[in-house]
Amino acid sequence: MKKIYYNLKTLLLGGLSLAFAFGCSNDDDGNGGTQIESNIVEVAQASNLTSLVAALTAADALPSSDLIGTLSGNGPFTVFAPTDAAFSNLINDLEVYGFSSLDDFDTDAERELLAEILAYHVVAGVAAQSTDLSDGGTVTTVQGESITTRLSGGVSIEDATSTAANVVTADVPASNGVVHVIDKVLLPQAALDALAALEAEQTIVDKALGNPDLSALVDALTEAGLVGTLQGDGPFTVFAPTNDAFATFLSVNGFTGVEDVPDEVLTQVLLNHVVSGAVLSTQLSTGYVSSLSTAGPGGANLSLYINTDGGVEINGISTVSTADVEASNGVIHIVDAVIGLPTIVDHATANASFSSLVGALTDGGNTTFTDLLSSEGPFTVFAPVNDAFAAFTNPNGNDINNVLSNHVVSGAAAFSSGLSNSYISTLGTNADGDALSAYINTDAGVTINGSSSVVVADVVATNGVIHAVEEVIDIPTVVTFATADPDFSTLVSALTELTPGTDFAGILSRTQGGNGDGLDPDFTVFAPTNAAFDALASIPEESVLTQVLLHHVVSGNVRSEDLTDGIMPATLEGDMITINLPGTGENIADVTDGAGNTGIGIIAVDVQAGNGVIHVLNQVMIPDTNN
Repeated sequence: MKKIYYNLKTLLLGGLSLAFAFGCSNDDDGNGGTQIESNIVEVAQASNLTSLVAALTAADALPSSDLIGTLSGNGPFTVFAPTDAAFSNLINDLEVYGFSSLDDFDTDAERELLAEILAYHVVAGVAAQSTDLSDGGTVTTVQGESITTRLSGGVSIEDATSTAANVVTADVPASNGVVHVIDKVLLPQAALDALAALEAEQTIVDKALGNPDLSALVDALTEAGLVGTLQGDGPFTVFAPTNDAFATFLSVNGFTGVEDVPDEVLTQVLLNHVVSGAVLSTQLSTGYVSSLSTAGPGGANLSLYINTDGGVEINGISTVSTADVEASNGVIHIVDAVIGLPTIVDHATANASFSSLVGALTDGGNTTFTDLLSSEGPFTVFAPVNDAFAAFTNPNGNDINNVLSNHVVSGAAAFSSGLSNSYISTLGTNADGDALSAYINTDAGVTINGSSSVVVADVVATNGVIHAVEEVIDIPTVVTFATADPDFSTLVSALTELTPGTDFAGILSRTQGGNGDGLDPDFTVFAPTNAAFDALASIPEESVLTQVLLHHVVSGNVRSEDLTDGIMPATLEGDMITINLPGTGENIADVTDGAGNTGIGIIAVDVQAGNGVIHVLNQVMIPDTNN
């Protein structure tokens, strides 16, 4: 902003030529020779132009400014004097820049801005009557820029905004000039540039302070001690709730004011409206972003679900009513509802891609899942998308509630970054009530039980995390785990292509007994790893291999807690094996096979399927080939 120095001699000399532009002589007092005793400042005071006088006083607090002294001098001057209402309208317009009254022009830069505006209302060297003005005529003001006069429909003045200020009282005489009272404060281009620069410097907090409908947000930020955060460098994107949104939030939650909200809760709620980066509405797309709230498990940042299918909606409850209020350190989108701290159920209901899941969870008025997944947790939920449900035929006729439970892990929020090739336990159960296992494979993305892949990871809620999956995770059989776990690939080959005469896959996939073979519907499989098979001199031919494989299967669901030292279960091959507890070295248990071989170790236990359980072996067991 350029500096303005008010030197009376400079003003008068600079304005001599302006008298001719108005069509009157420089020595004409503009009043027919009548002597007026009151100067322009005194006329303003007598005319109750109190805001104009106050503005002159405020500008003169700038050391280089002496507007009152100048306009009390010899002149002559032509002054376009805004009414008090005009100044009130100006302050309303400037409220977005942090000005609520003329007293707020309290820095040298702001006083200089006010001086620019006021000088734009003064023409030096002439006392121009309204009859001296011409339609479309331009004249240079003391500020240095020109104004344009219009006569159509009355006298008006156009400023740099090309908006007309109407003369409401013309030709008010003064001893040193003439005053025309106008209904709008004129703005020069320099002031517009200064305001634009000021706007560019405003932080998100400044923008909120300048918007009366965000006063409750400002109060909440102050109460939570977050004003400094949002005045920082950022950049931030803030979804800013209106006063009505805060009033509803407080009422629904039984609070009379923000001071009643526990500080930690208020802080996390407010931070859940803030996203790192300056994201304009045109850059938003349907999907998840992370807020600055750390109310997720272990201090994880909560997720926000953005839906742009029709406008912009957040977490299914809050809609953007005014977008893209840009600030120096980010952007504000004004929203019509406070965005609370979401549970897993809140996230599931917000995303239309989970509507089939929500429908299945709540079918027939069922509240078991919604009550559970709204509780403290933590939980990990592998949530099938709608297409997954559409493709699911439930081929084994499993209880759908058990199938749904098989998608939930209780007691842990397993983020994708912490997953590895391993087994976890779900809330699904077998017929005995044992928790089912799920095999997680992270070799290429994240896959569950060898078939259902994660398509959207780490949707963070207060009580856990959701991973969207592309396939319903059915109740697993022991074959499911054998085929899903790459460490059993040799075993799978042995059970299928190397033994075509026996339908091992069909037998071990059974979920019910019968078939006239007298077998229990459940199996316990002692599963050798690839390394165990590699340790063999060679893999036996089919007839022997078939007996070897049967020697690894025991009828019934025998879990680790069912094992006792010296137990000797019979295998489907006919020989018994002996299990000794505890195992030696890193073995959980030691096994002696039917051929009497020792040193065989159980290295992992209780991989639980719906039709049996797997215990992992580090060696292949050999039956007694002599019986």
